[in-house]
Amino acid sequence: MLPVLYRIQSTSELSKVIIILVAFALVAWVARSGWKGAGGTDEKGQPLEPSKDERRNRAVLYGVIAAALAFWGLTYALPEIPILHIKGKGEGIPIHTYGLLIGAGFITAVTAAGWLATREWPGKLGLERRDQVFDFAFWAFVGGIVGSRVLFIVVNWKDYAARPSKIFDLGGGLVFYGGLIGAVIAAVWFTRRNDIDFWRFADVCIPTVSLGQAFGRLGCFSAGCCWGRVTTHAHAPFAVEFPGVGLVKDLFGNAGTTASLAFQSQADTLNETRWVVESTGEVTAQAQAGAVRISDWALSHGHTLPVHPTQLYESLGQILLFMLLVSMRRFRRFHGQILAIWLMCYAVLRSSVELFRGDLERGTLHGLIASVPFDAWYNISTSQFISLCMFSLGAWVLVKNLRAINAQPKVDVAALTAA
Repeated sequence: MLPVLYRIQSTSELSKVIIILVAFALVAWVARSGWKGAGGTDEKGQPLEPSKDERRNRAVLYGVIAAALAFWGLTYALPEIPILHIKGKGEGIPIHTYGLLIGAGFITAVTAAGWLATREWPGKLGLERRDQVFDFAFWAFVGGIVGSRVLFIVVNWKDYAARPSKIFDLGGGLVFYGGLIGAVIAAVWFTRRNDIDFWRFADVCIPTVSLGQAFGRLGCFSAGCCWGRVTTHAHAPFAVEFPGVGLVKDLFGNAGTTASLAFQSQADTLNETRWVVESTGEVTAQAQAGAVRISDWALSHGHTLPVHPTQLYESLGQILLFMLLVSMRRFRRFHGQILAIWLMCYAVLRSSVELFRGDLERGTLHGLIASVPFDAWYNISTSQFISLCMFSLGAWVLVKNLRAINAQPKVDVAALTAA
């Protein structure tokens, strides 16, 4: 478990210059990608040669968005933004394992989606659709980041209402379902803008979401977020313990400065007020014989109590789901069927994994609706509630289209042959 592989410090003038040059290079690369990716298709789906104005406008749009993200990153990395004299945090550039795995998952998913696009649409149109998938990846990334951050804030709105400045904290959390919603909104806009069948486009892209999420959950495991509920090694031999600052290391074996998120949460004396019976793993809201406060236990041991590795559970499930969906593409009966199956299968997978989750930060209905008692059986997590909605939507799409297909008049092949 390596939350941070290495941290590039911003203490020397040379390191500051390098960080700024890297930021400029990234902005230039994104703007150039926008310039090269400009274009569209005609009524027959054939690619059109973009004009210089279209290329310029697209490059400017991409460059502005990239510059905004780069500026946001510089305020985190540098103690002060040169010329502008804007004060920053001076944290340098920490190379997070989570970020690397999220990036690897995103690139892998986009590459796989581009390959599936060439198989979905034949000939030159397939190559054009592949390029459009790569183009869509940028908007999916922006929509996913914004959506995942917004949902995290909604789930934890009480904390952010007390400290609104935390909304812009780079270290803030993200929620997968929020990212999914943001990416879907981006997909609807993108397919309409480029005159692409949304349902067919979704069938191509949605299996790769599971592929990317399989990498993402490995990132969660490295960072120690989205952890499982407390257990014991006797009950779960594969249970894991996430390290605190005293035990965490970087890639080169040096002492790290960033504890796992699981440890930070369990050692939080203000918010972690629960108790645990260490021998059984039973967690209670009140003190009882043989129980100790979770925060006291974590602080005294320097690591978390044994917890379920829920990140690994979901990562494995996502890989299996990806393989299932790709193999089912040949049996489709309508466009949107793969999307519907994914909505239903992922809802079941996520709801099942949620049963083993132990992080309070993921939110429950009690946190959103005060009238829902905390100890009520129906006080499900926010993700489980969204999963119920997703499963219902997937089932509706599946049943509606299959009924429409079955209602179509059947052709008597034998009669046609005889005639």
